Amino acid sequence: MADTEVDSFDAVVIGAGFAGLYMLHRLRGLGLSAVVLEQGAGVGGTWYWNRYPGARCDSESYYYCYSFDSALEQEWTWSERYPRQPEIKDYLDHVTDRFDLRRDIRFGTRVTGARADADGRGWTVDTDTDTDTDTDTDTAPVRCRFLITAVGCLSAANVPDIPGLADFAGRWFHTGRWPHDGVDVTGRRVGVVGTGSTGIQAIPVLAEPASHLTVFQRTANYSIPARNGPLSRAESDAYKADYPAIREVQAGSTNGHPFVVNPQSALEPPDDERERAYRAAWERGGLRFRASYADLLADEAANETASEFIRDRIRETVEDPAVAETLLPRDHGFATKRPPIDTGYFETYNRDDVTLVDVRADPIEAVVPEGLRLRSGTVYELDDLVFATGFDALTGPLLRLDPVGPDGTSLRRAWAAGPRSYLGLAVSGFPNMFTITGPFSPSVLTNMPTSIEQHVDWIADCLAHMRDTGADRIEADRDAERAWAEHTREVSEQTLLPRAATSWYLGANVPGKPRVFMPYAGGFARYTAACADVARRGFEGFRLTGSPAAA
Repeated sequence: MADTEVDSFDAVVIGAGFAGLYMLHRLRGLGLSAVVLEQGAGVGGTWYWNRYPGARCDSESYYYCYSFDSALEQEWTWSERYPRQPEIKDYLDHVTDRFDLRRDIRFGTRVTGARADADGRGWTVDTDTDTDTDTDTDTAPVRCRFLITAVGCLSAANVPDIPGLADFAGRWFHTGRWPHDGVDVTGRRVGVVGTGSTGIQAIPVLAEPASHLTVFQRTANYSIPARNGPLSRAESDAYKADYPAIREVQAGSTNGHPFVVNPQSALEPPDDERERAYRAAWERGGLRFRASYADLLADEAANETASEFIRDRIRETVEDPAVAETLLPRDHGFATKRPPIDTGYFETYNRDDVTLVDVRADPIEAVVPEGLRLRSGTVYELDDLVFATGFDALTGPLLRLDPVGPDGTSLRRAWAAGPRSYLGLAVSGFPNMFTITGPFSPSVLTNMPTSIEQHVDWIADCLAHMRDTGADRIEADRDAERAWAEHTREVSEQTLLPRAATSWYLGANVPGKPRVFMPYAGGFARYTAACADVARRGFEGFRLTGSPAAA
C-alpha cells in the first residue's frame, strides 16, 4: 500500500522536462522546499515521451540547451546539428545528475487533481503512483503553498475520434506516446495519418523498413531541409567560445534564436536577388529560412514570395507531377503554421512503395478491421496505423490537470470560452499558481529552452519578492488579465499567423476547442521587456497580500 500521509512543501512542480528541472534548481537556490511530480519513469518531458522514428529537435543543438550555467555550456558537447531524442534525453539526464535534482523528483506519479485552499494560500495536489504498472494505486495527496505547472505546451496527445478504431485488427500508435521499446514495422503495411512536423520527421524513417507506406494527408505542408549532419569539434568549440554573444542575440530576438532577421522587405529587392537569398537560405537549411526577410509573417505578398519558392522546390523534388501538386500547400502561407524542417521528406514520395492519399478530397470515414475506409468506400489495408496528429496544444496539458480555485471554479470551467492568462504566467481566480510557458506567452513561437528559462527566472524572482515583502498570496488581477488578452490579440492580428485556419496555434486540430490564437506573437524580446516592467513596478497586475496571522 502507498503511504497516504500528506507531505507538505513550499512548492510543488508538475513535470520533469526542461521547465520542471530548472524550476526545481531555482527553488532550491531560494532555500524553498520543493518536489517535482512526474508521471514518467524518467526526466525529459517531451523528450521522455516522444520516441517515434525520426524524433529530432528543429532548433540547432548548440542553443537548444540551458544557458543558466556557463560550466554546463562548456562541458556538454553535442554530436549533431539537430539532436535526436535519445541525445536530448541524455543531456537532461546529465543536467539532473549534475545538479543532484533526482532526489526531489517523484517518478511514476500522475497528478489527478489540485484544489486551492479556501483562503487561496495553499494547494492540495492529488496523485496516483506507480502509473507504469497495471496494479491498483492509492491516492497520495501533497500539500504546498505554491503550485507550479511545468507540463509543457505539447504533451496532451490528440488521438482523432475515428469510428471503429477499437475494431482495428492491426496495431495502432500515437507518435506522442510511442512504445519505449520501439516498434518494428519491417515488412509491414504502415499507414500514417498526419503531415505536420511530427509526420514529416517520421514518414521518411518509417518508409525504409515498411513493405508499403501510405500517407493520409489532410493539409499539405511547407518544409525546409534541415541539412543535418555531425557537429565537428571545431564548430562545437567555436560555439562554446561564443556563448556570451550567442545568448545576447537570443535575448534580443523575435523567436529566441541566435540569428538576426534581415530587416529588408521581401518586396524590395529585384526578383533575381530575392531568389538568390532564398536559395542560400534553402541550402543552409533549418528555421533560419524564415529570417530571410522581415515581413514574411506581416505581409501577404511578401509571404507569397517565400511560399512560392518552396512550392517550386517541391515541384523540382517530387517526380510525379500529380503527387507534387497534392503536396503543394495552398490554404496557408509559409510559417503561418509551425514551419517544419526535414530530412528527405519530399524525396520519400519518389519511392514505389509509398502512396500519398488526399483525405481532404476523400475524407477518412472509419477504421475497419483491415485498415482505413474513406468516404468514397476505398479501403486501404494496413498492418500498423500511426497517428501523427499532434497535441491538444498549450491548454490541453493544463486542462487535463483541471485545478480548482478557492471558489470551487475549475480551470476547465474558467476556460470554457477559451483560455485567459496574465503574461502566460498566472490565471485570475487561481492564486499561488504559476504556469510556465502558458497560453498568451511566446512559448511555441520561440526556442523553448529560452522561453522556459525566462519564465522560471521570473517566477523565482517573484517568489523572492514575496518572501522579502512578507506576502504569501499572489493572484493575477482580472482587469490586467483582460488587458493582456487584448494586447495578445492585437499583436497577433498584426501578423499573418491567425489566418491559418487549420493551425493548432488556434486549437483548430481539436474538435470543439474554442478558436483563440494562443501564443504571444509580439516577439520574445518585447515579451520579456513587458515581464520585466511588471516586476519593476512591484509586480503590477498582481494582487499580493500577506498572511492575516502576520498582520
